[in-house]
Formats: sequence, structure tokens, C-alpha cells
Amino acid sequence: MVRVTVEQVVLLAEDGTAVGVEDKAVVHHADTPLHLAFSSYVFDSSGNTILTRRALHKKTFPGLWTNTCCGHPLPREDMAQSVLRRLRDELGMTTPAPELLLPAFRYRAVMDGVVENEMCPVFRVLSDAEPVPNPDEVDSTERVPWSEYASSVLDGTRAVSPWSRLQVAELVELGPDPLAWPVAGPEGLPPAVVLN
Repeated sequence: MVRVTVEQVVLLAEDGTAVGVEDKAVVHHADTPLHLAFSSYVFDSSGNTILTRRALHKKTFPGLWTNTCCGHPLPREDMAQSVLRRLRDELGMTTPAPELLLPAFRYRAVMDGVVENEMCPVFRVLSDAEPVPNPDEVDSTERVPWSEYASSVLDGTRAVSPWSRLQVAELVELGPDPLAWPVAGPEGLPPAVVLN
């Protein structure tokens, strides 16, 4: 298990190679450098996904509903292990290994002058476990059928994080059943990603 004291993020060049590290506490501002992240969607055996509402005191995008869990791999940390670490830290969930869906997802978003600027591979995690939210990270959770979530995001009736909105638009292209989506190969991942 990785023990985190000062959490750092991996800074990236435009080609996705690592060019340095920065403390997470100071990396997000009006001119946030490109850095490495991930998003994950936990699905249960009925095809429902767990949504999370970001804690109200978070620096970036507080109070917004979003996918199950996001995070930043630590320098030299295996990205799959990073997904599992953040699911434990944020939601108290111990889950099977994540499956890569969108290796090349990238986005930039601005809220109240704070920028997110990430290369952010997207993973699926299959688990029927119940989340136990860490209030430092997550305000609340909701379990929603994928088809309902996707439709409400795409038609604009559900307000969600900008990255989740963009991810949903790409994920629906994989088919209607999230449990049947094909697992992607590592091709297309940013070169800075570590996968053991």
C-alpha cells in the first residue's frame, strides 16, 4: 500500500511524457499545467453506476455530481493501483482491478477561475459493494441505472462535472450495456502512465 504524505501530481508535455512533478495542493489555479489523472466508473451487476457529489470544500468543482471517483496517480505509481487507492480513500471500497475503457481521454475545464487540465484515462470497475463516503472528498452518493444517467447527461437535464459530461459522450459510443463494453489496450495511453 502506498502511504501518501505530500501528494504530488505528474506534469506532462503535450505528447503525454512526464516532465516533472508538482504538489497537488498548489497545482490547480488559473493556469494549471497539463498533468496526469484518471476517472473511474463503478458499475454493479445490474448495470447501475455510482455517482458522487464532490465535497463542498474542494478547491476544484465543489458540490458537483460526477462519476464514481477521480484522482491523480502518484509519481511512478501504477495507474490501476492508483484507481484502487482512491476508491478506498474516497469511498471505503475494496474492489476488483479496474478495466481501461478510454485510454486517450483529455479535457480542460474552468470553474470560478480554477482550471482542470488533464490527460485522464477512464476506467470501469465492477463491484456490488456499497460506498462509505469520506466526507473530506465526497458529500454524497447515488446509484443510478447507466442508461438513465447517460440520457440525462446528454440531454442536459442532469448537471454534472464537465469531464463526466465529455466522458459520457464517448462511453455511449461503446454500446448501451456498460457491462459489455470492450476493454481497451494500453495503446493510446499517455507515455507517462505506469501499468505493471
